[in-house]
Amino acid sequence: MSLSLDHVVIAVRDLERTIADYQALGFTVVPGGEHTHGASHNALIVFADGAYIELIAFRRPNPEFRWWRVLSEAGDGLVDFALLPGDIAADVAAAKARGLEIEGPTDGGRLRPDGQRLEWRTARAATSDLPFLCGDVTPRHLRVPEGDIRRHANGAIGVAGIEIAVADAGVSARRYGALLGTAVDPGAPVALGDGQSVRLLGPDRAGAALAARGEGPLSLTLRVAPGSATGDLDPARTHGVRIGRVEPDRR
Repeated sequence: MSLSLDHVVIAVRDLERTIADYQALGFTVVPGGEHTHGASHNALIVFADGAYIELIAFRRPNPEFRWWRVLSEAGDGLVDFALLPGDIAADVAAAKARGLEIEGPTDGGRLRPDGQRLEWRTARAATSDLPFLCGDVTPRHLRVPEGDIRRHANGAIGVAGIEIAVADAGVSARRYGALLGTAVDPGAPVALGDGQSVRLLGPDRAGAALAARGEGPLSLTLRVAPGSATGDLDPARTHGVRIGRVEPDRR
């Protein structure tokens, strides 16, 4: 199956400060609201390609949730990313049939500041080298706003790719193959829908990240409109995330 990137998750301790920092970097940031369980709230940076960055902070300790554990132990930074399924139940069943250990679908939701209630279903693999699936129950445009909020002063127009720290690139490639239903070369980019890709970096290239945060997303590359500034964003404002910028078709 061809799954496109839905969103990338950055967990932070102070959501308001993070919003201000990302606004200073030239992003349009919109409040997301409070999650159904009440333990977390978020803000969104939505791009023209439909993918978005979720900035999430916890209102209280949530030790059973990996995102909170990584945040509390290693500090602000990338913690996860999600793919957009077609039929999430069918996609999960197909991945299980290919041997992947994955749980779900599980119901989730969020209450927007304007009172609109959103609902979705997620499914998560047993290992954090893989993304989770996030499929909408309510219309996606309610969860992922459209219009001018997708325009950014810094020229960002979408996500080009994500680097993933993995303990064993060969093992992770097989897991990605089971999730996506296609052969995956551990030394090559893993193609997603809409021209995005994932690169698997083993201990030789991501040893420090593995030691500090475990398996999971390591860095993010954004596409920017031609003529916009490229290169890495100011790490003092990205809250532990290495975010690069390239013009379209240059990853």
